[in-house]
Amino acid sequence: MARRLISSGSTFEQEIGYSRAVVDGDWVFVSGTTGFDYGTMTISGDVVEQAEQCLKNIEAALREAGAAMRDIVRVVYVLPHAADFPACWPVLRERFGDIRPVAMMISAGLADPRMKIEIEVTARRQAGA
Repeated sequence: MARRLISSGSTFEQEIGYSRAVVDGDWVFVSGTTGFDYGTMTISGDVVEQAEQCLKNIEAALREAGAAMRDIVRVVYVLPHAADFPACWPVLRERFGDIRPVAMMISAGLADPRMKIEIEVTARRQAGA
């Protein structure tokens, strides 16, 4: 199976030169994804709302790749302010509680000061997908 590139339509992808996701065989690598609504290029000021939008954006990329949230095996969270992370836990637990991927959280600056969280995932499509 050939490598396939997936775009969300985000202006960041064009300006910087990357793909929202890359499909390579059964593997799907989803770029660090922020809380921007890529259709309108707007972003909430609330970290929990951003986390929810990140997950919607990730789910859309996975769906286009022929995968689903249940296929996620690894997740990386990046937040400029580590103290914001616990507020996101209920949303993350709702989406990942049964999947239980390996995970890590890093506190680091993000490209735009409006961004409060960025989430990157790796998924492996299940047999028959």
